[in-house]
Amino acid sequence: MNAILSHNRFGLTEPVYRSDTEAYGTKPSVRLRGFTRRFGDNAIIDGLDLDLAPGELVSLLGRSGSGKTTLLRTLAGLDGTSGQDVSIPAARAVVFQDARLLPWKRVWENVALGLKGKDIRKRAEQALREVGLGHRLDAWPLTLSGGEAQRTALARALVRDPQLLLMDEPFAALDALTRLRVHELVLKLWRIHKPTVMLVTHDVDEAIALSDRILVLDKGRIVAEERIDTPRGERLALTVALREKLLGCLGTGHISEDDDLTVVFDDKPNIPFSPSDPF
Repeated sequence: MNAILSHNRFGLTEPVYRSDTEAYGTKPSVRLRGFTRRFGDNAIIDGLDLDLAPGELVSLLGRSGSGKTTLLRTLAGLDGTSGQDVSIPAARAVVFQDARLLPWKRVWENVALGLKGKDIRKRAEQALREVGLGHRLDAWPLTLSGGEAQRTALARALVRDPQLLLMDEPFAALDALTRLRVHELVLKLWRIHKPTVMLVTHDVDEAIALSDRILVLDKGRIVAEERIDTPRGERLALTVALREKLLGCLGTGHISEDDDLTVVFDDKPNIPFSPSDPF
């Protein structure tokens, strides 16, 4: 297994040669070994090793083009994995950035979409009550707020009792206050249902607030890992220092007042400015 870079609590870096699940003797919920995905000669995912422990909440950070979407599609079963060493639970669900609700079906029908067996409406109703939408069962999707729509999408995922819950920037379109409330709801439901969660996000603070572990993907490889042992309610002091580390891994360094930068506008000349300018 390839070594990855891990940042410890003292700001030092150290190689990790085995996954958390291997270290603690727990059979992983998700296991990839040497996984590669190519498009022509371009390796989008390059020899990736990945373990996700049962019930673990992991965030995946990465710049555009780093391979995040390709990895998520693989874990969701949307791309083939023939001939590769990949183990993924059959019971999985995805929550996308867009709630993707069918406007011609009522809220409970969207949650129940694809369910089989008895008491389908009852199961959908229970899932909606868990996300605080028991009073919106028969509403039409177009009458929902953005937060309500995402909570409906979350209910639709959890009603299937997934072992693996994949979340593709599900909070990006929400306003700041709604996002914080949905964060709290997700953590509450995660503790109740105990799925393994992979959250893809560009928001470093969000990853710090929610995760057991944060992975940084670059050029199809995991280049950094941060395990967070601090209880979620006590992470405020940790956030600033850890944010700087993770932004550094993402190629976004600190900008000093002495740095000269250039902003490029379409069809306009380059305009040099200093970080101290009132922009």
